[in-house]
Amino acid sequence: MADARRLVAEKRGRRSETWAALFLRLKFYRILGRRVRNHAGEIDLIARAPFGPICFIEVKARSDHASAVDSVGLRQRARIARAAELYIAGRPELSARGMRFDIVTVSPRALPRHIRDAWRPGD
Repeated sequence: MADARRLVAEKRGRRSETWAALFLRLKFYRILGRRVRNHAGEIDLIARAPFGPICFIEVKARSDHASAVDSVGLRQRARIARAAELYIAGRPELSARGMRFDIVTVSPRALPRHIRDAWRPGD
């Protein structure tokens, strides 16, 4: 039973990330990576903002926007920040652009919501 729930959650997560990536592309973001993993953790989406920084994006699918934003806790933010630092360290050509941490929330029967600069490491 637990395995079935995990598979459903995994499928919902992948679908939400696809919607988020499409939504960002419509806003002229260039997707650089999906589900990027390193030994510090996983980053759902990495995108280059138009004329802006490299964005490390956490995608959350919840029944409403507020609960999706609240579900990104301090430990998760710290893990994403460490993974982002490792990603940038391996790509020095991107470091000059700067970096930003965003959240995209995906809820049923609603367009995705993009929260730019949702947090900063150390907040």
